[in-house]
Amino acid sequence: MKHSTLTGACGLALQGLLTAAHAQSPALPEVTVQGGQLTQKAFDTPAAVQHIDARAIQEAGPRINLSEALAQVPGVVALNRNNYAQDVQISIRGFGARAAFGLRGIRLITDGIPATTPDGQGQASTVALGSAARMEVLSGPLAQLYGNASGGVIQTFTREAGAQPQLDVSSTWGSYGLQRHDVQLSGRMGPSSQVGVVVDYSLFDTEGYRSNSAASRKHFNSVITSDLSADTRLRVIANVFDMPEAKDPLGLTQAQWQADPSQAGNRALVNDVRKSVQQSQLGLVLEHRIHADLRTMWRVYSGTRQNLQYQAGRAQQPLASGAWVSLDREFAGLGGQLKGGWRHALGRFEWVGGLDLDRSEELRQGGATTSGQITGSLTRQETNVASNTDAYVQLNWHFLDAQGHNPYSFTAGLRRSQVKLSNTDDLPATDGNGSGSVRYAATQPVLGATWHATEALNVYANWGKGLETPTLAEAAYSVENNAIIGKFNTALQASRSTHTEAGLKWRPAPTAEVGAAVFRIKTDNEIVTQLSNTGRTAFVNAARTQREGLEIGWQQRWSTQWRSQLSATWLQASYDSDFTTPSGVVKAGNRMPGIPDKQLFASLQWSEQSSTGPAANPVASAPLGWSAALEGVLRSGLWANDLNDADARAGSFALLNLKLRHRSQWGPVRAEAWLGVDNATDRKTVGSVIVNQAGRQFFESGLPRNEMVGLKLSVPL
Repeated sequence: MKHSTLTGACGLALQGLLTAAHAQSPALPEVTVQGGQLTQKAFDTPAAVQHIDARAIQEAGPRINLSEALAQVPGVVALNRNNYAQDVQISIRGFGARAAFGLRGIRLITDGIPATTPDGQGQASTVALGSAARMEVLSGPLAQLYGNASGGVIQTFTREAGAQPQLDVSSTWGSYGLQRHDVQLSGRMGPSSQVGVVVDYSLFDTEGYRSNSAASRKHFNSVITSDLSADTRLRVIANVFDMPEAKDPLGLTQAQWQADPSQAGNRALVNDVRKSVQQSQLGLVLEHRIHADLRTMWRVYSGTRQNLQYQAGRAQQPLASGAWVSLDREFAGLGGQLKGGWRHALGRFEWVGGLDLDRSEELRQGGATTSGQITGSLTRQETNVASNTDAYVQLNWHFLDAQGHNPYSFTAGLRRSQVKLSNTDDLPATDGNGSGSVRYAATQPVLGATWHATEALNVYANWGKGLETPTLAEAAYSVENNAIIGKFNTALQASRSTHTEAGLKWRPAPTAEVGAAVFRIKTDNEIVTQLSNTGRTAFVNAARTQREGLEIGWQQRWSTQWRSQLSATWLQASYDSDFTTPSGVVKAGNRMPGIPDKQLFASLQWSEQSSTGPAANPVASAPLGWSAALEGVLRSGLWANDLNDADARAGSFALLNLKLRHRSQWGPVRAEAWLGVDNATDRKTVGSVIVNQAGRQFFESGLPRNEMVGLKLSVPL
């Protein structure tokens, strides 16, 4: 058979299959997202942006970690350390991969309130997934409109209260002592039900797979929405996170991991390495419609965070000698924006302009421990401050031709960011005067264009410049004589990046959607790990790096009962020039650590009955009866250090996850039971890596086969 004949036959077969699927199943829902700072349909947004609804979040896992749902997003690497003292490790197109703990290099926003401090660090554990209505992930040039450290943007939104008051109670039990219990109340109040209330409280405990990895958490999240008038809405967001203790098993050397991946790292047990965190935050968001084409939004927030960490200590010290670090933080911010639009003979225009002012101040203290208990006097006491002053504008132009069609759309944006980091050292005699301050400033332009080739095909391209300053944690230590000391590092420069992206979004049928994006990112003065040892990490600037890759996403409804999803990422992140570290010379062409070259997520989902109810509420419209899902996760190997040493290589793996769920209705009460088996084939894996760990304890073990069961009751009140 000739090639053209074969191609035609394959095309006809695909078209026939999709047509049959369309005839039997409902169309994929249309969703709106934040395309930069402006809202528009996800399909028309000139950027790689992903939407994850409440049902997908709920069915992804026990709703403990962001990594559960983010595994399905192209371009996102969500590595679960299984170490609640250090949080999950999330990177987007390679940004954030160097993080030793928490989030770096990507923006986290919850209900319109920044969960990332002005210097670019955030904590994924403070997101209340139990009450989340949706998540959005934005990568590429348009993400730069969010300012410093916006290699990607993750936004989460708490669900709206329904007209009917409701009580939701759920419990999950799993391997290694995992337990999660959640109580959620929601409803509307007031003479005309203008006040909506969602209150969510959860408890989480685990004994942990590895030695010294037990943890417990308490989490409260509440959103009160009040329609003050037909044109004015006020949201009050309160969030309290309490982790009284999370043990830290540390990393393992390659030999230790091969011998016993469940063991704790060197000195973890003798020094009782652990962390406790308490954080509370209150935010207000006021939205007002001035007239049909002009709106304004204001937000204000404040909060506190206390963090106490017991570290393993230095290898040169006696075995039972460790260290402790305490951070007592206060943070606050104010932001406002004006948004409007108008129509013209040339098309429809939308614009937004805004201002963000944020500040974080923390008292950093430290000292010595013996067998995990504080001993002696303070060896470190200083005040760290980070602040930013940002202004931004964005304009979208939807061009209309003579026939009133919209063949092209254009986006232009500009953000001016100014960030200041400062440190006041109250104990300069201990290890040198660490006082100092540094300012960073950048103008970040963004340009984009979309060709609406047909109603079912959009092709786009965009370009932008980004800024990533050091975080206070990255500037907290310096290296002298190949040793990490507690001296504020003002020599660190900000990274400057140039992002280029092109992509397409295609709907071959109402029941199918395909998205693809190719990108290249060049960065000067990339901030990389210089040395990491026993809880301390110092950073340095590399000369240049390059990230280039391809992302593909596909979702398909084959019938009223069958759905599938696939996301694939190819990413090559490498150094463009040599640079020197205390461990040796890093050669141009070496891969950046913590970033796999290839990643694949695929799922096949079946439900006994078709969905019912409004698509606007994906949880309530989930089908009754049995449902099941089969998931495959493939990740290529990755390096744990810049030198790309043989013993710093985490191997590739493929995992299989199985899920079974049953939903039933007993009068007004809705019940749900589910069973999950992750890593069903019991593969031995490295869950994540600690980049450039000085003792070569790079590896944090992934979980072997583990099971979970869950129950949920939803009761109208």
